[in-house]
Amino acid sequence: MAEAKRQTVRDLRRANRAALLRRLYFHGPLSRHELGQATGLSSGTVSNVTGGLLADGLLIEAGSVESDGGRPRTLLRVAPDCGRLIGVDVGETRVRVELFDIALSELARAEYPLTDEGHDARSVVRHIGAGVAAVLRTAKVAQDELLGVGVGVPGIVERVPGTGAVVHGATVGWDAVPLESLLRAEVDLPPGIPLLVANGARTFGQAEMWYGAGRGSGDAVIVLWGSGVGACIVTGGAPYGGTESAAGEFGHTTLRLGGRRCRCGAVGCLEAYVGARGLLERWAEAGGPPGTADQELGLTALLAAADANDARALELLAETAEFLGAGISDLINLFNPERIVVGGWAGLALGPRLLPEVRRAADAYALPHPAGRSTIDLGRLGPDAVTVGAATLPLADFLARGGATERVLTSG
Repeated sequence: MAEAKRQTVRDLRRANRAALLRRLYFHGPLSRHELGQATGLSSGTVSNVTGGLLADGLLIEAGSVESDGGRPRTLLRVAPDCGRLIGVDVGETRVRVELFDIALSELARAEYPLTDEGHDARSVVRHIGAGVAAVLRTAKVAQDELLGVGVGVPGIVERVPGTGAVVHGATVGWDAVPLESLLRAEVDLPPGIPLLVANGARTFGQAEMWYGAGRGSGDAVIVLWGSGVGACIVTGGAPYGGTESAAGEFGHTTLRLGGRRCRCGAVGCLEAYVGARGLLERWAEAGGPPGTADQELGLTALLAAADANDARALELLAETAEFLGAGISDLINLFNPERIVVGGWAGLALGPRLLPEVRRAADAYALPHPAGRSTIDLGRLGPDAVTVGAATLPLADFLARGGATERVLTSG
């Protein structure tokens, strides 16, 4: 029988700092008394730990509240300027790099367009390196203020010992790309700054769970609908799999046997029918205008045609809603989520029009009991949700460490 790992004083200090910092980040400002009630820590522990966090500049006082017959209680909250975060979205059409403060308010951004041929891994890495330098320069932020960099990418992310994050992205031609190693070599970051890579649907899902339409739910599916279709499966309040790489390749589930050829090389994938790229190809095949390189403009034109009662556009959108609803019914039957959130740039464009039909199709194809407990809603975070979610990767790491560096943990 393996011997249980003993918890050291350093481990306990880290855990206590993390518990209080997380509580204040998501629910602050709070008094020390409220922190003790919420975390179960003793008043002495709360006083000692918050004193250390105040001394480290991670907390600030935020006024006071009256207590029952005693002195007013001082409120604490996380200091908004205690660090900076960078989120990167390697999307279908662009690389977007954004700099945030600890509250995820944007401070600066840089964008670099991509073509179908532009997903060459080394070109993407160069864009990320240039973007990181640009946002730091624009906001006049020193590198040592950074808490970390998070990167959302298309495809499956694998953790390889000694190499770090390796990306398998069939739709963009990435076969076991050692992205973390390439980024470490290209991006000018001080040693020890976290650089975390995850599937873009997973980062999007975490953003919606923390700040958007998924907040407060324990079991949810967050659907990222853009040029392709991805999903983040959340169980017990955490992404399925429990690591930054966890995500569901929802778009590559089979919708139709012997169906359309998908970008991944398989046939009949859901993405080939409802992803923006596949949808515009189907419209062109039905007699609509030729496909455009700008998919956002293409969807705008499709919606305008439907508003003008173009029969082909109306039929195509109705079919798309049924296809997506049928796909969501599989997620309902498999995971029994209480909440399903549909976002992404295509989801935000098409969702307001199609969501009622998507709900009806999902109810028609799913089992009645799990369908009855699921709601389907639009995401709330807008087109920057993947970038915000990418920034939550180093933020989650920062909170889990109690905001402390190894030096502070050792000497504090």
